[in-house]
Amino acid sequence: MVITEALWKGKPVVAGNVGGIPLQVDNRRTGYLVGGISECAERVIYLLRNSEIADKMGISGKEYVRKNFLITRLLKDYLSLFNSLK
Repeated sequence: MVITEALWKGKPVVAGNVGGIPLQVDNRRTGYLVGGISECAERVIYLLRNSEIADKMGISGKEYVRKNFLITRLLKDYLSLFNSLK
């Protein structure tokens, strides 16, 4: 949940490529999925030094959440499912 909240706030995410995290982060578009501590540090430093890329990822992250995780999206999916059962 924390990752989706950060994306919704327009922040790029650097997180481990484990568990449900890859379902929330579109690697290299909304943030970075990393395999270890040194890679995590490299990606964070990269984003701090390249604010335009970080800003672009932040915008992409917010749009990604809007399209994939907001309740309006889920309701649309449920309505489509119910209509297909008629």
